[in-house]
Amino acid sequence: MSTSRVDYTGCVVLIYKADGEHLIDTKVTDYDRGALRIGVEELPPEARTGDAYRLLILTSPSPREYQGRVVKEGTKQIIAMYQGQEKESRGSIRYAVNFPAQIENMICDGRAYPLNTPVEIDLMNISKSGVRFRAPQNALRDKDRFQMRMKIGDSDKLLIADAVHHVDRESGISEYGCKFLVGSESAV
Repeated sequence: MSTSRVDYTGCVVLIYKADGEHLIDTKVTDYDRGALRIGVEELPPEARTGDAYRLLILTSPSPREYQGRVVKEGTKQIIAMYQGQEKESRGSIRYAVNFPAQIENMICDGRAYPLNTPVEIDLMNISKSGVRFRAPQNALRDKDRFQMRMKIGDSDKLLIADAVHHVDRESGISEYGCKFLVGSESAV
């Protein structure tokens, strides 16, 4: 079904209600930009024709965000897109998530330097332009560039991000706000 040079087939897609409530994580089975259709492995159990959803497709260099409605198209599970963005912009919608990830490498002068022990992090929210997570205090400094590995189901993504800011919280934990680097490496 893919007709464009952008092809999200096989990418993990997080599906949310229009109000931002997370419903399901699944995979893109087909992507047809020309027909404005995204096929997915699974829809939320309560999905009905015409229901509106927000989709966050986890792809490199950064996630892509779409809005659409469920349509019937044979036996396929299709979401017809009516709004989407493939370019970075400020004010991206943030989606609450709760899954672990790791900081594996620090980036300096365009080169990845592996950490002796990866830093375990807890993702709090994600958008097409960045991520917020909890990690030990002093895990990163503002402006640090790093590679993080996110595992969702059987999908494994390695993304590059810049630490933009952090807030120290209770007992040795900080919250870090980070921006995905456009042009970061592809999925592993």
